[in-house]
Amino acid sequence: MTEIFIERSSKEGVNQGDKAADSVGFDAADNQRVSTTGHGVGRPRKPRRSIHFIKLFCAILLLSGFISIPAPVRTALAGSDSDAPAHSAPISSANAGSAKNSSAASGKSGSAEVVATATEARKRLAETGYLAVASHDNASQISEERSRYAILAFERVEGRKQTGKLDATDLDALRTAARPTPRETGYAHIEIDLTRQVLFVVDSDSTVTLTLPISSGSGKMFTFQGKTERAVTPRGRFTVYNKIGGWRKAPLGMIYYPCYFDKGVAIHGSRQVPNYPASHGCVRIPIVTAKELSDLTPVGTVVLVYDGEQLSSNAPAR
Repeated sequence: MTEIFIERSSKEGVNQGDKAADSVGFDAADNQRVSTTGHGVGRPRKPRRSIHFIKLFCAILLLSGFISIPAPVRTALAGSDSDAPAHSAPISSANAGSAKNSSAASGKSGSAEVVATATEARKRLAETGYLAVASHDNASQISEERSRYAILAFERVEGRKQTGKLDATDLDALRTAARPTPRETGYAHIEIDLTRQVLFVVDSDSTVTLTLPISSGSGKMFTFQGKTERAVTPRGRFTVYNKIGGWRKAPLGMIYYPCYFDKGVAIHGSRQVPNYPASHGCVRIPIVTAKELSDLTPVGTVVLVYDGEQLSSNAPAR
């Protein structure tokens, strides 16, 4: 059976021998027990040259194959624990394989735990209106990028640090979170909360079915085609009057699946959706969510855009 040896330094073995409780060793010349501390038994004897010559001669014969060690002696030597080097610890290949399998099992267990946690998080995001899926059981199939934006929307609604990742405290909060509450109820519409920088899709049952992170007008001055104005997203009640599928080259840049609701101002996918207002007035949403929103927003959908603090989903009504 193949064996693997874990080597420790010979110095360590010597030190361990030096620390033996009885400080007793064997004389190299004649195996007579002597004291290594110089007390009690006597001083070690000097080895004789003839002994060395005989040992050398026997070693040569063994290597040449002229003599062999009897089987009983080989068995005794193999089974002797005291003759094994102090600095070598043999581990059989079977044990090594067992240790390797144990380590692999531990790694698989850790990976399985991470997967289970991610699946639980996606399922809870779907149950609380941050992911729109046909079934909560299909939430595990949502991409990592899409999940990140769902987490970011959750963090904004709940007033948590915006990272797009869930730590242990975030996951605990998600486990007890409820769906966000829309400002208006009784009909299907879209709400855009400029304070928290989120968009809510509300169905006819007044349930928030999807929540997205946005980036609205920056409030800064900009000049376009000789006209200077402030980058502001209009507040109020509007209606989606036009939609375009895919990419469109707009005057101020490329936009994805735009839903127009006020004089050229649209909700659209963008490659740049920072954690703060940065647009020229449109409502930017992540590229990966643009078609998803467009499919949920027919022409004629009411769009509410407002400022002001909205109640957190876990906050008591006032």
